[in-house]
Amino acid sequence: MGIVLNAFRLRLSVLVRLFKGLLLVLTFLAVVSNLYIFTYPSLNPGQCSWKCHKTDKPSPADSLPRVERYIHYVKRYLVDVKDQTFKKKPSLDSDAVPDVHLLALADPQLNGNWPHTSYAKRLDHFGNDYYLGHVFRMMKNRLAPSHVAIMGDLFSSQWIGDYEFFKRTVRLTRRLLGRRSSRLEEIKEKNHDEQGHYKADGEAFGRDIENRLREKPVKADWSYENVWAWSRGDQYLLMNLTGNHDVGYSGDCSYQHMARFHELVGKDNYWIEYDRGTVHSWRIVVLNDVLLEGPALQPELLNMTWEFLYQVFERRFDGSTVLLTHIPFYKEKGMCVDDPEFTYYPADYNSDPSKANLLRSQNHLSKDVTNRVLSLIFDNNKPGIILAGHDHEGCEAIYNKDDKLGIWNVSRSVTSEDLHIKEITIRSVMASYGGNAGLLTGHFDAKEENWQWNFSLCPFAVQHIWWFAKISTIITGLAWFLILVRSAFTMRS
Repeated sequence: MGIVLNAFRLRLSVLVRLFKGLLLVLTFLAVVSNLYIFTYPSLNPGQCSWKCHKTDKPSPADSLPRVERYIHYVKRYLVDVKDQTFKKKPSLDSDAVPDVHLLALADPQLNGNWPHTSYAKRLDHFGNDYYLGHVFRMMKNRLAPSHVAIMGDLFSSQWIGDYEFFKRTVRLTRRLLGRRSSRLEEIKEKNHDEQGHYKADGEAFGRDIENRLREKPVKADWSYENVWAWSRGDQYLLMNLTGNHDVGYSGDCSYQHMARFHELVGKDNYWIEYDRGTVHSWRIVVLNDVLLEGPALQPELLNMTWEFLYQVFERRFDGSTVLLTHIPFYKEKGMCVDDPEFTYYPADYNSDPSKANLLRSQNHLSKDVTNRVLSLIFDNNKPGIILAGHDHEGCEAIYNKDDKLGIWNVSRSVTSEDLHIKEITIRSVMASYGGNAGLLTGHFDAKEENWQWNFSLCPFAVQHIWWFAKISTIITGLAWFLILVRSAFTMRS
């Protein structure tokens, strides 16, 4: 009996040592993975920082031997971690025009849960919300942006009902942006159905649109000036753009879609002018280009968007323009992952005959609409930039203006002596695309009396690394807690 007991104790001690060894390895991996997810921007500080025109210099690392190159990267990482840990307030030149710092996240596409959704999928959706929130918090805490733009496709489907749209807006607000949702709850208390669920009034919204279109000139609240936050206490100006998965393409978009977006998320078209009348004036134009082409389910919505563009043009603004929109402008096949494509509902669409022959989807704006929009917005020959979403892979293109012909030619390089505008299609922030954040820096060159716009993309990692860091932390934390408790009881006994 004693021999058996000793053998059992021996095996148990071996298992305990093996368990502790595995726990030490897992603890090490947990520390490394957490260190990575909380300091990943420091691995590439050039891409994950605002463009600083005073200090930015090309990195010499590429020309170094392999070992020296690795040492250079390690030093750069450690220096950036130290700088972020012990931040100093930047010295401001009182005479200089402040730089513009805009953080852009493209196509988060929050999914929803339904009665048939598995628990594993629900957990995945839960984690995905906080994964996206982690990317946003890391960028916000690191960079303190003046503006934040979510480039459309906030949610994964335009076919959801009003209450599901409300719930996803609450999730976006709380989990991704880390904000309170009290305003949304107040809206629900005023606008709900018999079950107490949020309900938008699409009919009232439609009547308002139709009444405004009858007025000449059309009156709408599109104009803002020198706005840096919508509410007192906000640290940045938040701009939520409309995407096709939020309101549908024009063949699907109804007054109901737009009513709930306006009420819960924000306006779809507006401009904000900064320092108008000075040499350093600039503006942001937020454009709902999902509602530019048809045939449309509600043609009045297209008319309203074009009226907005005409009023932008009539401003005769004399500064630089940052255009924020969802669907990219026209490009020839092969320039981006998404090629030009338009699809339409068939003439015999029995599922919903009201949509027969209407626009069903589009990858880009058409060539004609591209020329019209660019000419209406970039009409003053001042430098500017376009940020778009929709194509999850991302893309860059240059639109070169031909003043003689009055057209814009797209290419990968600058070919125009008149004016050129760069369009950045931002790679998606979704986990499967690596959790990317777009950083736009605007710097006013006092000598040239022009704004300079620079864009960089800061990638994170696929969701598996984030999940591993969280799960390994929970497991190792619980295991070490149990070991400490066991040790305490052993010492007492």
